[in-house]
Amino acid sequence: MPKLLIATENKGKMHELQELLAALPGIELVMPFQLGIMLKVEETGSTYAENAALKARAYCEAGGLVTLADDSGLEVYALDGAPGIYSARYSPKPGATDADRRMFLLKNLRERPRPWLAHFHAAIAVALPGGEVRIAEGDCPGEIIPEERGSNGFGYDPIFLLSERGLTMAELGDVEKNRLSHRARAVTNAEPILKEVLGI
Repeated sequence: MPKLLIATENKGKMHELQELLAALPGIELVMPFQLGIMLKVEETGSTYAENAALKARAYCEAGGLVTLADDSGLEVYALDGAPGIYSARYSPKPGATDADRRMFLLKNLRERPRPWLAHFHAAIAVALPGGEVRIAEGDCPGEIIPEERGSNGFGYDPIFLLSERGLTMAELGDVEKNRLSHRARAVTNAEPILKEVLGI
């Protein structure tokens, strides 16, 4: 059975990717801890795709397996696309939590007129032993709201409203989130790549 290494230490992201990739039959998902891999990859790229590729290559070299990594972020139009590729390290507070980052974002939006339109963007990188990397991307439009709603998510999910559903990303059930999210769309776009390189 072909193996696919998931290049993340983020438990929320790990769970989400496991759910999304469950639709691909006949592959074994391998987590870094199962191989004793603990990496901190510096995200020095200027795009989501570059950062995803950096992570995918590093874990692929460490594990010797076809590797999937993602990089994603929130882009708020009223903030000229911020936090963007810096979404995971947006708060200036040392050791900031997801809640700290949400609070900092809302503080920066406070004086801006609503609606605070935004979108999530995700890039998936699939790295092959030997150095080749393939990329797939996905978007999810919505808006930022000033109050947190829902508990089924992480990052900015509780303040990201999917306008057509009237629900935040954190209020969606797993099945619906795994159909609508930026990461779900990127994984769907990556499926032909995965099927080809894994031979499934």
